[in-house]
Amino acid sequence: MPFDPESLTYDANGLIPAIAQDFHTGEVLMMAWMNAQSIMKTLEDGHVTYWSRSRKALWAKGETSGHLQHLREMRIDCDRDCLLLLVDQKGPACHTNRRSCFYTALRDGDEVEILRPVED
Repeated sequence: MPFDPESLTYDANGLIPAIAQDFHTGEVLMMAWMNAQSIMKTLEDGHVTYWSRSRKALWAKGETSGHLQHLREMRIDCDRDCLLLLVDQKGPACHTNRRSCFYTALRDGDEVEILRPVED
C-alpha cells in the first residue's frame, strides 16, 4: 500500500515527533519534529530533514555542521502519531557535540552527565 503522509496524526501545528535511532547500535540519538513536507523530502532524498519550530522552516540535519543523518528506515507507531527514524549518523547528533541528545541521567534524584562532548 502506498504511503500517504496525510494518514499520520499530527498535532495542532501540523507536526509529529520523530525519534532518531542509530541503525547499527540501537542508541537513541535525538528527538525532533517533522511535518508532511519534511517527511516527504526525507523519503525522496534519504537525508533526514526536520521542521524547525524556532525558525519555522525545514531543517536538513547536518546542513551546517556536516553531522548528517542518512535514513535507513522510517517506522510509524501503532497510533500513527510518532515516527522512528533508523539512521546512519555522521558525527554527533546533538548540537552540544555529543553523540546523543540524551546525555543526562537521573540517578538517585541527581542529574548525572553520562556522555561527554565529542572531541574533534
